[in-house]
Amino acid sequence: MYEEFIVNDRWSGEPLDCRWNGTFVAIATRHADAVDVRFDVNGRTLWVALPCGAWAAQKERSGLVLTDALAVQVAGRFLKQSIEEGLDAQRQIHTMTVEEVLHHLDFVVTEVKARGEMPALPAGVA
Repeated sequence: MYEEFIVNDRWSGEPLDCRWNGTFVAIATRHADAVDVRFDVNGRTLWVALPCGAWAAQKERSGLVLTDALAVQVAGRFLKQSIEEGLDAQRQIHTMTVEEVLHHLDFVVTEVKARGEMPALPAGVA
């Protein structure tokens, strides 16, 4: 679904090939209370930061856990929608709010249920 997709930049019309490349706890890498999801966008690195509070908020509101695979889908959906809406695709990092994570998560879960399964993340991506 959103671990690998092509989207056209709203302003330039350029097709952007977006591919998930890894998920990192930002507490260790940049001292932020977030999980960073890395995408390669036409060969350039772009990060989507999901606040750690989203994991607690999801558990509180539903009793269910936000998994790593779902986090990748949420970040990818946010990135795709942001590029389509004209958010600067040249920025190196995009930061989501807890509310944005939960909003995109609801859509991803609905899509996953319609498909009948969660798409598998590519093996061996570091």
